[in-house]
Amino acid sequence: MKRKRFTKEFKAKIALEAIKGQRTANELAQEFGVHVNQINLWKRQLLEAAPRVFSRGKDQEAERLEQERDQLYRKVGQLQVEVDWLKKKTGLLEKRVSEKRAMIEPDHPKLSIRRQCELIELSRSSYYREPGSESEDNLELLRLIDEEYTRHPFYGTRKMRDYLKRLGYKVNRKKVQRLMRLMGLASIVPGKRTTVPGDGHKIYPYLLRNLDISCPNQVWCSDITYIRLSGGFVYLAVVMDWYSRYVLSWEISVTMDESFCVSALERAVRCHDRPEIFNTDQGSQYTGNAFTGVLKDHDVRISMDGKGRAMDNIMVERLWRTLKYEDIYIRDYVCVDDLLNGLRKYFDFYNNERPHQSLGSKTPAEVYWEMSTIKEAA
Repeated sequence: MKRKRFTKEFKAKIALEAIKGQRTANELAQEFGVHVNQINLWKRQLLEAAPRVFSRGKDQEAERLEQERDQLYRKVGQLQVEVDWLKKKTGLLEKRVSEKRAMIEPDHPKLSIRRQCELIELSRSSYYREPGSESEDNLELLRLIDEEYTRHPFYGTRKMRDYLKRLGYKVNRKKVQRLMRLMGLASIVPGKRTTVPGDGHKIYPYLLRNLDISCPNQVWCSDITYIRLSGGFVYLAVVMDWYSRYVLSWEISVTMDESFCVSALERAVRCHDRPEIFNTDQGSQYTGNAFTGVLKDHDVRISMDGKGRAMDNIMVERLWRTLKYEDIYIRDYVCVDDLLNGLRKYFDFYNNERPHQSLGSKTPAEVYWEMSTIKEAA
């Protein structure tokens, strides 16, 4: 068997996490797929090497040593500032992109925004992006469209235009098309065009038709939905286990690019077992090499909904309806921070407390972990 190799950056990262002590070696081993003994070894090596950062052997070139010492003092001072700053950012590896954005301190006296982004592995472009915004009139239309689509997901742009006109809004179909496209919405009735794959992206066949899905981690699925805020909106992506309805991971973004979908997928694979099949729609976020590449690296079979068939991914569609009626529309979140806290609480409730009639009145967590244990034992 070929010996697994790790980069020095990876070793340092894991060793630093072990030294910080926020999680046990067993927890780090489980998340990163490294043996506990290896983590303990890297931790010991880092601790033993640390004193050498602060000292150097005597040398006859006193002036050169003095310069080096001054440089080291400055570096150590900077490192101490960075370490002190990082200590306040607990659970860094578990943070989502949106949570990392909230950790940046633009007025920090000694750490630039660029350096803070580097320390928490956040791209500067992700930090500077703001939640999507429209005029107040358009935000009102977006709110109405979102609520009506949740009630009647078979509404296309014509029916939605007629609905808004009956409410007294002067809108044409072109405007409704733009707003629904912005929200990523399309009627569940098969039509000519729904989600749009990227140019040159491969479309995979739908593998779930007539498939008996009988256990957790047999099929995972993912989708994106629009989430309104008082002064704008964001997008939410989830990864869900089809059989148990267990939400494995989630991520929010202010744009519809593929990065937050990839982040949610990587987190699900890192924290849970891999599925046999992964199902999505044909949107460019899911057909690109970044997303499909992760699935291929883990030998996961790729399934995609038929063109114009939103109900092929019915489990996530049901989750969106439940989430919006039970939380989003009730809370009416003001900002991203409020939304993050609310989603964290709701998904914890959904997974661990909310029973499902279709699951025999059990919660998704009970079914997912119970059946996963049985499958492993078998």
